[in-house]
Amino acid sequence: MRVRVLGAHGGSSPFHRQTSFLVNDSLCVDAGALTDALPLDEQALVRAVLVTHAHMDHVASLPFLVENVFGRHAMPLEIVAPGEILAALRKHLFNDALWPDFSRLPNDLMPSVTFRAIPTREPFEVAGVVGTAIPVSHVVPTYGYILSEGATSIVFSGDTGPTEELWREARARNDVKALFVECSFPDDLQHLADASKHLTPATLRLEIEKFPPEVPIYLHHMKPPSLGRLRAEVAALGDARVSLLSDGDELTF
Repeated sequence: MRVRVLGAHGGSSPFHRQTSFLVNDSLCVDAGALTDALPLDEQALVRAVLVTHAHMDHVASLPFLVENVFGRHAMPLEIVAPGEILAALRKHLFNDALWPDFSRLPNDLMPSVTFRAIPTREPFEVAGVVGTAIPVSHVVPTYGYILSEGATSIVFSGDTGPTEELWREARARNDVKALFVECSFPDDLQHLADASKHLTPATLRLEIEKFPPEVPIYLHHMKPPSLGRLRAEVAALGDARVSLLSDGDELTF
């Protein structure tokens, strides 16, 4: 399984792109900065976007992707998530006020995009891989995803504070090759992390005890103003499995 980090951050600046991962060229996990990172020809290869939750730093480029690939395929682009996430996107984003409802364009019989609701805790197929959606602990409905291809699984945490079920599911598997875990704020903003249900290096240290052993841990969703402090505090954890992702990183599992 190939993963390109299109955006590793939980905020936006000219040097920090928002959360977006490209899996095997055709599947994106979140779309915070997908159209900022991919040229048009590569955007056209994306056939599905798997959304962890509806916050803007995870879906900001989704409307522009839909527009950019409009008319380039016979089959519509799929936006895939549990039902409550799709409901939020349809109510607040693709609502013909903030952005056109491309599920009815060019017409109802030939939409440019479809919204596919997936079950939780049950396997589903998307863009050639098998996924499982597991609820995590955030301030809006949010899901982590376990994606599997052959004998390889990788885990995306989504935005979350301390959580249990996702890591219990990950520990129950013997094929997990990588964990993509959020870590948003430095320790001196623990009060903000707790209120907004995000991780800091201090709470990450406790979460690591729940992770499958000996699996690499790739951190993302760092807030750009705090990146320097976060980098130092993650290094102080002294865990060789843990590294911070950067925009443009490419990994193969």
